[in-house]
Amino acid sequence: MTPSPVESRPAAHAAPLSEVLLASATAIAAVLGGASLTDALARTPIALRPATQSVSFHVMRNLGRARAVKELLVTRQPTDPRLDALLLTAFALVLDETDAPYAAHTVVDQAVNAASGNRDMAHAKGMVNGSLRRFLRERAELLATVDKQPAAQWNYPAWWIDQVKADYPDSWQAILRAADVPAPMSLRVNRRRMSVADQLAEFEAAGIAAERLGKYGIVLAQPRPVQQLPGFAQGHWSVQDGGAQLAAPLLDVRDGMRVLDACAAPGGKTAHLLELADIDLLALDVDGSRLGRVRENLDRLGLSAKVEAADVADLDSWWDGKPFDAVLADVPCTASGIVRRHPDIRWLRRPEDVKKTARLQNRIADALWQVVAPGGKLLYATCSVFAAENTQQASAFLARHPDAKALPAPGQLLPRAGEVPLAAQHDGFFYALFAKG
Repeated sequence: MTPSPVESRPAAHAAPLSEVLLASATAIAAVLGGASLTDALARTPIALRPATQSVSFHVMRNLGRARAVKELLVTRQPTDPRLDALLLTAFALVLDETDAPYAAHTVVDQAVNAASGNRDMAHAKGMVNGSLRRFLRERAELLATVDKQPAAQWNYPAWWIDQVKADYPDSWQAILRAADVPAPMSLRVNRRRMSVADQLAEFEAAGIAAERLGKYGIVLAQPRPVQQLPGFAQGHWSVQDGGAQLAAPLLDVRDGMRVLDACAAPGGKTAHLLELADIDLLALDVDGSRLGRVRENLDRLGLSAKVEAADVADLDSWWDGKPFDAVLADVPCTASGIVRRHPDIRWLRRPEDVKKTARLQNRIADALWQVVAPGGKLLYATCSVFAAENTQQASAFLARHPDAKALPAPGQLLPRAGEVPLAAQHDGFFYALFAKG
Protein backbone atom coordinates (compact mmCIF):
# COMPACT_ATOMS: atom_id res chain seq x y z
CA MET A 1 0.00 0.00 0.00
CA THR A 2 1.15 3.55 -0.71
CA PRO A 3 -0.07 5.58 2.27
CA SER A 4 -1.42 9.10 1.97
CA PRO A 5 1.19 11.80 2.57
CA VAL A 6 1.85 12.46 6.25
CA GLU A 7 1.06 16.08 6.89
CA SER A 8 3.20 18.07 9.27
CA ARG A 9 3.97 21.65 9.99
CA PRO A 10 6.67 23.25 7.80
CA ALA A 11 9.98 22.72 9.59
CA ALA A 12 13.65 23.49 9.27
CA HIS A 13 15.34 21.89 6.28
CA ALA A 14 18.72 21.79 4.61
CA ALA A 15 17.71 23.33 1.27
CA PRO A 16 17.25 27.11 0.97
CA LEU A 17 13.65 28.20 1.42
CA SER A 18 13.75 29.71 -2.09
CA GLU A 19 14.16 26.20 -3.54
CA VAL A 20 11.29 24.91 -1.42
CA LEU A 21 9.11 27.80 -2.58
CA LEU A 22 9.89 27.03 -6.22
CA ALA A 23 9.18 23.34 -5.73
CA SER A 24 5.94 24.19 -3.93
CA ALA A 25 4.96 26.60 -6.70
CA THR A 26 5.52 23.80 -9.22
CA ALA A 27 3.25 21.48 -7.21
CA ILE A 28 0.57 24.14 -6.71
CA ALA A 29 0.62 25.01 -10.42
CA ALA A 30 0.11 21.33 -11.23
CA VAL A 31 -2.92 21.16 -8.91
CA LEU A 32 -4.42 24.30 -10.44
CA GLY A 33 -3.86 22.63 -13.80
CA GLY A 34 -5.90 19.60 -12.71
CA ALA A 35 -3.34 17.21 -11.18
CA SER A 36 -3.70 15.79 -7.68
CA LEU A 37 -1.30 17.11 -5.06
CA THR A 38 -0.21 13.53 -4.34
CA ASP A 39 0.89 13.07 -7.96
CA ALA A 40 2.52 16.50 -8.05
CA LEU A 41 4.53 15.81 -4.91
CA ALA A 42 5.65 12.46 -6.30
CA ARG A 43 7.48 14.42 -9.02
CA THR A 44 9.25 16.66 -6.49
CA PRO A 45 12.96 15.92 -5.89
CA ILE A 46 13.27 13.63 -2.87
CA ALA A 47 15.52 16.02 -0.94
CA LEU A 48 12.90 18.78 -1.21
CA ARG A 49 9.80 16.62 -0.81
CA PRO A 50 9.14 16.79 2.98
CA ALA A 51 9.35 20.58 3.18
CA THR A 52 7.54 21.02 -0.13
CA GLN A 53 4.75 18.76 1.06
CA SER A 54 4.29 20.74 4.27
CA VAL A 55 4.26 24.07 2.45
CA SER A 56 1.92 22.79 -0.29
CA PHE A 57 -0.61 21.47 2.23
CA HIS A 58 -0.52 24.85 3.97
CA VAL A 59 -1.15 26.63 0.68
CA MET A 60 -4.08 24.36 -0.22
CA ARG A 61 -5.71 25.12 3.14
CA ASN A 62 -5.31 28.87 2.60
CA LEU A 63 -5.72 29.12 -1.17
CA GLY A 64 -9.03 30.99 -1.21
CA ARG A 65 -7.68 33.81 0.93
CA ALA A 66 -4.29 33.88 -0.79
CA ARG A 67 -5.95 34.06 -4.21
CA ALA A 68 -8.20 36.95 -3.13
CA VAL A 69 -5.21 38.88 -1.77
CA LYS A 70 -3.20 38.26 -4.93
CA GLU A 71 -6.03 39.44 -7.17
CA LEU A 72 -6.39 42.57 -5.08
CA LEU A 73 -2.70 43.50 -5.07
CA VAL A 74 -1.41 42.28 -8.43
CA THR A 75 -2.87 44.45 -11.18
CA ARG A 76 -1.56 42.36 -14.07
CA GLN A 77 -2.20 38.71 -13.29
CA PRO A 78 0.72 36.44 -14.29
CA THR A 79 0.30 34.31 -17.39
CA ASP A 80 3.07 31.93 -16.24
CA PRO A 81 1.36 29.28 -14.04
CA ARG A 82 4.47 28.82 -11.88
CA LEU A 83 4.86 32.55 -11.21
CA ASP A 84 1.19 32.74 -10.33
CA ALA A 85 1.62 29.77 -7.99
CA LEU A 86 4.75 31.29 -6.42
CA LEU A 87 2.74 34.39 -5.50
CA LEU A 88 -0.07 32.27 -4.08
CA THR A 89 2.44 30.25 -2.08
CA ALA A 90 4.15 33.31 -0.64
CA PHE A 91 0.86 35.04 0.24
CA ALA A 92 -0.46 31.88 1.90
CA LEU A 93 2.65 31.71 4.09
CA VAL A 94 2.35 35.30 5.38
CA LEU A 95 -1.42 35.56 5.85
CA ASP A 96 -1.43 34.73 9.56
CA GLU A 97 1.08 36.68 11.64
CA THR A 98 0.27 34.74 14.85
CA ASP A 99 0.69 31.21 13.48
CA ALA A 100 2.94 31.62 10.46
CA PRO A 101 5.21 28.70 9.53
CA TYR A 102 8.04 31.10 8.62
CA ALA A 103 8.93 34.68 9.51
CA ALA A 104 7.21 37.03 7.07
CA HIS A 105 10.38 38.91 6.08
CA THR A 106 12.10 35.58 5.36
CA VAL A 107 9.27 34.51 3.06
CA VAL A 108 9.46 37.80 1.17
CA ASP A 109 13.22 37.64 0.72
CA GLN A 110 13.18 33.99 -0.33
CA ALA A 111 10.26 34.47 -2.72
CA VAL A 112 12.19 37.27 -4.43
CA ASN A 113 15.26 35.03 -4.59
CA ALA A 114 13.14 32.25 -6.07
CA ALA A 115 11.84 34.56 -8.79
CA SER A 116 15.17 36.24 -9.57
CA GLY A 117 16.97 32.88 -9.75
CA ASN A 118 14.57 31.51 -12.34
CA ARG A 119 14.94 32.81 -15.89
CA ASP A 120 11.21 32.57 -16.59
CA MET A 121 10.36 34.64 -13.51
CA ALA A 122 13.31 37.02 -13.10
CA HIS A 123 11.45 39.83 -14.85
CA ALA A 124 8.79 39.74 -12.14
CA LYS A 125 10.99 39.92 -9.03
CA GLY A 126 10.04 43.57 -8.47
CA MET A 127 6.35 42.73 -8.62
CA VAL A 128 6.82 39.82 -6.20
CA ASN A 129 8.74 42.03 -3.77
CA GLY A 130 6.38 44.99 -4.02
CA SER A 131 3.12 43.10 -3.67
CA LEU A 132 4.33 41.06 -0.70
CA ARG A 133 5.75 44.07 1.14
CA ARG A 134 2.58 46.05 0.54
CA PHE A 135 0.56 43.20 2.01
CA LEU A 136 2.72 43.19 5.15
CA ARG A 137 2.24 46.96 5.55
CA GLU A 138 -1.55 46.86 5.01
CA ARG A 139 -2.33 43.35 6.25
CA ALA A 140 -5.31 44.13 8.53
CA GLU A 141 -7.05 46.40 6.04
CA LEU A 142 -6.50 44.08 3.09
CA LEU A 143 -7.72 40.98 4.95
CA ALA A 144 -10.82 42.84 6.14
CA THR A 145 -11.58 43.56 2.48
CA VAL A 146 -10.98 40.10 1.03
CA ASP A 147 -12.67 38.26 3.89
CA LYS A 148 -16.01 39.65 2.70
CA GLN A 149 -15.73 37.02 -0.05
CA PRO A 150 -16.95 33.57 1.10
CA ALA A 151 -14.17 31.77 -0.78
CA ALA A 152 -11.56 33.85 1.08
CA GLN A 153 -13.25 33.60 4.46
CA TRP A 154 -13.71 29.83 4.33
CA ASN A 155 -10.98 28.75 1.87
CA TYR A 156 -13.37 26.67 -0.23
CA PRO A 157 -14.78 27.40 -3.70
CA ALA A 158 -18.04 29.36 -3.48
CA TRP A 159 -20.05 26.53 -5.09
CA TRP A 160 -18.76 24.06 -2.47
CA ILE A 161 -19.80 26.37 0.36
CA ASP A 162 -23.24 26.77 -1.20
CA GLN A 163 -23.63 23.00 -1.58
CA VAL A 164 -22.76 22.31 2.07
CA LYS A 165 -25.11 25.13 3.14
CA ALA A 166 -27.95 23.61 1.14
CA ASP A 167 -27.37 20.10 2.50
CA TYR A 168 -26.74 21.14 6.12
CA PRO A 169 -28.35 24.53 6.77
CA ASP A 170 -27.91 24.26 10.55
CA SER A 171 -24.34 22.95 10.69
CA TRP A 172 -22.57 23.99 7.49
CA GLN A 173 -20.07 26.23 9.27
CA ALA A 174 -18.98 23.50 11.69
CA ILE A 175 -18.60 21.05 8.78
CA LEU A 176 -16.36 23.41 6.82
CA ARG A 177 -14.24 24.14 9.90
CA ALA A 178 -13.85 20.47 10.84
CA ALA A 179 -12.93 19.48 7.31
CA ASP A 180 -10.16 22.07 7.30
CA VAL A 181 -8.34 20.68 10.36
CA PRO A 182 -5.37 18.42 9.52
CA ALA A 183 -6.31 14.80 10.20
CA PRO A 184 -4.61 12.55 12.75
CA MET A 185 -2.81 9.43 11.61
CA SER A 186 -5.07 6.43 12.20
CA LEU A 187 -4.12 2.79 11.76
CA ARG A 188 -6.07 -0.46 11.43
CA VAL A 189 -4.37 -3.43 13.08
CA ASN A 190 -4.19 -6.66 11.07
CA ARG A 191 -5.83 -9.04 13.54
CA ARG A 192 -4.29 -12.05 11.74
CA ARG A 193 -0.80 -10.92 12.72
CA MET A 194 -1.12 -8.64 15.72
CA SER A 195 -3.56 -7.58 18.44
CA VAL A 196 -4.36 -3.94 19.13
CA ALA A 197 -3.04 -4.31 22.68
CA ASP A 198 0.28 -5.78 21.53
CA GLN A 199 0.72 -3.15 18.84
CA LEU A 200 0.08 -0.39 21.37
CA ALA A 201 2.71 -1.98 23.59
CA GLU A 202 5.21 -1.94 20.70
CA PHE A 203 4.55 1.72 20.09
CA GLU A 204 4.92 2.52 23.78
CA ALA A 205 8.25 0.68 23.91
CA ALA A 206 9.41 2.76 20.93
CA GLY A 207 8.34 5.99 22.62
CA ILE A 208 5.44 6.59 20.22
CA ALA A 209 2.33 8.05 21.85
CA ALA A 210 -0.85 6.33 20.63
CA GLU A 211 -4.28 5.26 21.84
CA ARG A 212 -6.95 2.76 20.88
CA LEU A 213 -9.40 3.64 18.12
CA GLY A 214 -12.56 1.53 18.05
CA LYS A 215 -12.33 -2.25 17.81
CA TYR A 216 -9.47 -2.61 15.35
CA GLY A 217 -7.69 0.74 15.28
CA ILE A 218 -4.99 2.92 16.78
CA VAL A 219 -4.56 6.67 16.47
CA LEU A 220 -1.16 8.34 16.87
CA ALA A 221 -0.65 11.52 18.85
CA GLN A 222 1.59 12.80 16.03
CA PRO A 223 1.75 11.62 12.39
CA ARG A 224 4.95 9.91 11.30
CA PRO A 225 6.21 8.32 8.08
CA VAL A 226 5.14 4.67 8.08
CA GLN A 227 8.73 3.47 7.76
CA GLN A 228 9.47 4.99 11.18
CA LEU A 229 6.76 2.96 12.90
CA PRO A 230 7.19 -0.62 14.21
CA GLY A 231 5.24 -3.24 12.33
CA PHE A 232 4.58 -1.65 8.95
CA ALA A 233 6.96 -3.81 6.91
CA GLN A 234 5.77 -6.87 8.84
CA GLY A 235 2.15 -6.23 7.84
CA HIS A 236 0.95 -5.66 11.40
CA TRP A 237 -1.21 -2.68 10.43
CA SER A 238 -2.40 -0.38 7.65
CA VAL A 239 -3.09 3.34 7.53
CA GLN A 240 -6.86 3.86 7.52
CA ASP A 241 -9.17 6.55 8.88
CA GLY A 242 -11.41 5.56 11.76
CA GLY A 243 -14.53 6.25 9.71
CA ALA A 244 -13.31 3.99 6.90
CA GLN A 245 -12.72 1.20 9.42
CA LEU A 246 -16.50 0.92 9.92
CA ALA A 247 -17.14 -0.40 6.40
CA ALA A 248 -15.97 -4.03 6.45
CA PRO A 249 -17.61 -5.01 9.79
CA LEU A 250 -21.00 -3.81 8.50
CA LEU A 251 -21.08 -6.69 6.00
CA ASP A 252 -20.64 -9.24 8.84
CA VAL A 253 -18.57 -11.58 6.67
CA ARG A 254 -18.06 -15.15 7.86
CA ASP A 255 -15.85 -18.04 6.81
CA GLY A 256 -16.74 -19.53 3.43
CA MET A 257 -18.66 -16.53 2.10
CA ARG A 258 -18.29 -15.40 -1.51
CA VAL A 259 -17.58 -11.64 -1.34
CA LEU A 260 -17.15 -8.88 -3.91
CA ASP A 261 -15.27 -5.64 -3.36
CA ALA A 262 -16.51 -3.82 -6.42
CA CYS A 263 -14.39 -0.64 -6.39
CA ALA A 264 -11.39 -1.95 -4.52
CA ALA A 265 -8.39 0.33 -5.10
CA PRO A 266 -6.29 1.15 -3.14
CA GLY A 267 -7.30 -1.90 -1.13
CA GLY A 268 -7.79 -0.80 2.48
CA LYS A 269 -11.32 -2.14 2.80
CA THR A 270 -10.41 -5.21 0.74
CA ALA A 271 -7.75 -6.09 3.26
CA HIS A 272 -10.03 -5.45 6.21
CA LEU A 273 -12.62 -7.89 4.85
CA LEU A 274 -9.95 -10.55 4.45
CA GLU A 275 -8.65 -9.91 7.97
CA LEU A 276 -12.11 -10.54 9.42
CA ALA A 277 -12.85 -14.00 7.95
CA ASP A 278 -11.65 -16.71 5.56
CA ILE A 279 -13.64 -15.67 2.51
CA ASP A 280 -13.53 -16.10 -1.25
CA LEU A 281 -13.04 -12.48 -2.28
CA LEU A 282 -13.00 -10.91 -5.73
CA ALA A 283 -11.56 -7.38 -5.85
CA LEU A 284 -12.41 -5.31 -8.93
CA ASP A 285 -11.51 -1.83 -10.05
CA VAL A 286 -12.03 -0.07 -13.35
CA ASP A 287 -8.53 1.47 -13.17
CA GLY A 288 -6.10 -1.36 -13.74
CA SER A 289 -3.11 0.85 -12.91
CA ARG A 290 -4.38 1.26 -9.34
CA LEU A 291 -4.72 -2.47 -8.75
CA GLY A 292 -0.97 -2.71 -8.23
CA ARG A 293 -1.50 -0.92 -4.93
CA VAL A 294 -4.15 -3.47 -3.95
CA ARG A 295 -1.78 -6.37 -4.64
CA GLU A 296 1.08 -4.68 -2.77
CA ASN A 297 -1.19 -4.04 0.17
CA LEU A 298 -2.40 -7.63 0.32
CA ASP A 299 1.11 -9.06 -0.06
CA ARG A 300 2.46 -6.97 2.81
CA LEU A 301 -0.42 -8.05 5.05
CA GLY A 302 -0.16 -11.73 4.14
CA LEU A 303 -3.61 -11.83 2.51
CA SER A 304 -4.86 -13.14 -0.82
CA ALA A 305 -7.76 -12.39 -3.16
CA LYS A 306 -8.57 -12.57 -6.83
CA VAL A 307 -7.84 -9.10 -8.25
CA GLU A 308 -9.14 -8.03 -11.67
CA ALA A 309 -9.58 -4.86 -13.72
CA ALA A 310 -13.16 -4.41 -14.89
CA ASP A 311 -16.04 -1.97 -15.20
CA VAL A 312 -18.23 -3.36 -12.43
CA ALA A 313 -21.39 -2.08 -14.13
CA ASP A 314 -20.60 -4.14 -17.24
CA LEU A 315 -21.54 -7.52 -15.78
CA ASP A 316 -20.88 -9.42 -19.01
CA SER A 317 -17.21 -8.45 -18.85
CA TRP A 318 -16.45 -10.09 -15.50
CA TRP A 319 -19.34 -11.86 -13.72
CA ASP A 320 -19.48 -15.67 -13.93
CA GLY A 321 -23.15 -15.78 -12.93
CA LYS A 322 -22.53 -17.01 -9.37
CA PRO A 323 -24.10 -14.67 -6.80
CA PHE A 324 -22.23 -13.09 -3.92
CA ASP A 325 -23.17 -13.30 -0.25
CA ALA A 326 -21.82 -9.81 0.41
CA VAL A 327 -20.95 -6.91 -1.90
CA LEU A 328 -19.04 -3.78 -0.96
CA ALA A 329 -19.84 -0.92 -3.34
CA ASP A 330 -17.36 1.78 -2.28
CA VAL A 331 -18.44 3.80 -5.28
CA PRO A 332 -16.60 6.67 -7.00
CA CYS A 333 -17.52 10.05 -5.53
CA THR A 334 -16.31 13.63 -5.20
CA ALA A 335 -14.26 12.64 -2.11
CA SER A 336 -15.66 15.73 -0.42
CA GLY A 337 -15.44 13.98 2.94
CA ILE A 338 -11.66 13.52 2.97
CA VAL A 339 -10.40 17.07 2.42
CA ARG A 340 -8.77 16.88 5.85
CA ARG A 341 -6.23 14.50 4.34
CA HIS A 342 -6.34 15.81 0.77
CA PRO A 343 -6.94 19.58 0.91
CA ASP A 344 -6.42 19.88 -2.84
CA ILE A 345 -9.69 18.05 -3.55
CA ARG A 346 -11.81 21.14 -2.93
CA TRP A 347 -9.91 23.02 -5.64
CA LEU A 348 -9.93 20.12 -8.12
CA ARG A 349 -13.66 19.48 -8.09
CA ARG A 350 -16.27 21.36 -10.13
CA PRO A 351 -20.02 21.79 -9.48
CA GLU A 352 -20.91 19.43 -12.33
CA ASP A 353 -18.84 16.65 -10.72
CA VAL A 354 -21.54 16.04 -8.09
CA LYS A 355 -24.20 15.21 -10.68
CA LYS A 356 -21.70 13.27 -12.77
CA THR A 357 -20.65 10.98 -9.92
CA ALA A 358 -24.27 10.57 -8.79
CA ARG A 359 -25.20 9.20 -12.22
CA LEU A 360 -22.24 6.81 -12.12
CA GLN A 361 -23.15 5.67 -8.60
CA ASN A 362 -26.70 4.98 -9.74
CA ARG A 363 -25.45 2.82 -12.61
CA ILE A 364 -23.02 0.85 -10.42
CA ALA A 365 -25.49 0.21 -7.60
CA ASP A 366 -28.19 -1.08 -9.96
CA ALA A 367 -25.75 -3.41 -11.71
CA LEU A 368 -24.31 -4.79 -8.48
CA TRP A 369 -27.74 -5.51 -7.03
CA GLN A 370 -28.09 -8.17 -9.71
CA VAL A 371 -25.09 -10.12 -8.37
CA VAL A 372 -26.24 -10.19 -4.72
CA ALA A 373 -27.54 -13.60 -3.61
CA PRO A 374 -31.04 -13.85 -2.09
CA GLY A 375 -30.57 -13.00 1.58
CA GLY A 376 -27.23 -11.36 0.79
CA LYS A 377 -26.13 -7.81 1.55
CA LEU A 378 -24.89 -4.81 -0.39
CA LEU A 379 -23.06 -2.00 1.39
CA TYR A 380 -23.21 1.32 -0.46
CA ALA A 381 -20.35 3.54 0.68
CA THR A 382 -18.81 6.89 -0.24
CA CYS A 383 -16.25 9.29 1.24
CA SER A 384 -18.50 12.24 0.47
CA VAL A 385 -20.60 14.70 2.48
CA PHE A 386 -22.86 15.75 -0.40
CA ALA A 387 -26.45 14.52 -0.07
CA ALA A 388 -26.79 13.97 -3.83
CA GLU A 389 -24.18 11.21 -3.57
CA ASN A 390 -25.42 9.77 -0.30
CA THR A 391 -28.87 10.00 1.32
CA GLN A 392 -30.55 10.85 -1.96
CA GLN A 393 -28.90 7.87 -3.65
CA ALA A 394 -29.96 5.48 -0.87
CA SER A 395 -33.58 6.64 -1.01
CA ALA A 396 -33.69 6.39 -4.79
CA PHE A 397 -32.14 2.90 -4.67
CA LEU A 398 -34.87 1.64 -2.33
CA ALA A 399 -37.53 3.16 -4.59
CA ARG A 400 -36.10 1.36 -7.64
CA HIS A 401 -35.68 -2.01 -5.92
CA PRO A 402 -38.70 -3.26 -3.98
CA ASP A 403 -36.77 -6.40 -3.00
CA ALA A 404 -34.23 -4.28 -1.10
CA LYS A 405 -34.56 -3.79 2.64
CA ALA A 406 -32.57 -1.13 4.49
CA LEU A 407 -30.59 -2.48 7.44
CA PRO A 408 -29.09 -0.47 10.32
CA ALA A 409 -26.01 1.47 9.19
CA PRO A 410 -24.23 4.67 10.27
CA GLY A 411 -25.66 6.74 7.41
CA GLN A 412 -23.91 10.09 7.04
CA LEU A 413 -20.72 10.56 9.03
CA LEU A 414 -19.59 14.18 9.00
CA PRO A 415 -15.97 15.19 9.58
CA ARG A 416 -15.16 15.45 13.29
CA ALA A 417 -12.20 17.44 14.53
CA GLY A 418 -11.26 20.40 16.71
CA GLU A 419 -12.11 19.83 20.37
CA VAL A 420 -13.13 16.20 19.78
CA PRO A 421 -10.59 13.67 21.19
CA LEU A 422 -8.31 12.06 18.60
CA ALA A 423 -9.97 8.66 19.01
CA ALA A 424 -13.35 10.21 18.15
CA GLN A 425 -12.16 12.04 15.03
CA HIS A 426 -12.87 10.80 11.52
CA ASP A 427 -13.35 11.96 7.96
CA GLY A 428 -16.69 12.27 6.17
CA PHE A 429 -18.27 8.99 4.99
CA PHE A 430 -21.68 7.58 4.11
CA TYR A 431 -22.89 4.02 4.61
CA ALA A 432 -26.21 2.46 3.55
CA LEU A 433 -26.69 -1.30 3.96
CA PHE A 434 -29.28 -3.27 1.99
CA ALA A 435 -30.46 -6.88 2.29
CA LYS A 436 -31.92 -8.74 -0.67
CA GLY A 437 -35.27 -10.19 0.38
